[in-house]
Amino acid sequence: MDEGDFLATRFEEQRGRLRAVAYRVLGSAAEADDAVQEAWLRLSRTDAGTIDNLGAWLTTVVARVSLSMLRSRRTRREDPLDTHTATASESGADPEQQALLADSVGLALLVVLDTLSPAERLAFVLHDMFAVPFDDIAGIVDRSPAATRQLASRARRRVQGVAVAAEEADAVRRRAVVGAFLAASRGGDFEALLELLDPEVVLRTDTAAALAGATTVRGAAAVAETFVGRAKGARPVLVDGRAGLAWVPEGRPRAVFVFSLTEEGRISQIHVLADGATIDQLDVVLLDGA
Repeated sequence: MDEGDFLATRFEEQRGRLRAVAYRVLGSAAEADDAVQEAWLRLSRTDAGTIDNLGAWLTTVVARVSLSMLRSRRTRREDPLDTHTATASESGADPEQQALLADSVGLALLVVLDTLSPAERLAFVLHDMFAVPFDDIAGIVDRSPAATRQLASRARRRVQGVAVAAEEADAVRRRAVVGAFLAASRGGDFEALLELLDPEVVLRTDTAAALAGATTVRGAAAVAETFVGRAKGARPVLVDGRAGLAWVPEGRPRAVFVFSLTEEGRISQIHVLADGATIDQLDVVLLDGA
């Protein structure tokens, strides 16, 4: 293996991390790929023998390129935030790397990060997400380490504040969806149930529920048919803090219905739990007025 091939191999070992850094800073899979490619071009024009820590050097280069792109975008008043996480086929990325990227960076976080200034965003991403020391970040954003620490602190407070607000809004939405589901089920409103259910919704049961006669059901029509005109004995509850339903004879939950929702607010899964030991491990709170 010649020196060029060796350098390319070492760069590929860093590609996944570099792309993750660029994606968090830029919020665009295409721009992240461009930043990583620019880092490779700069590396290929540099004497690798002068680089003590290749990973740190490449991270610095990608960070500088990303910051420049972010500042240029703000100047042009452009907003290339991806409305979805790019697939492996779109970006050319390794499928495993792409899956990890999708798991670790949600669109909601990217939207929050887009409210930060370029320097705040870079300081927060590098320090809080990749543990890069403030001394190293300071040189990238042309600030003192103390000023860089303040950038990250301001960004962190803003991200945390938006996250709390988003969590509260999500809780309200979930409670409304589950409440509407209960009302439609009790009222025998098949069409209303269909509107609340994702087309690929799945009704799942644990072993105890299955022994009692419940079965796995797939598809909106089949799940709606299962619940229409029923659930009269179900009560609105919080299950580990999230909206759900439960059958609570004599004040003790005997069956718990756990709901999963899509980003669009439709019910994608209903899991029926009837095993006593499992229910005892849950924090089931009967809602006031239920």
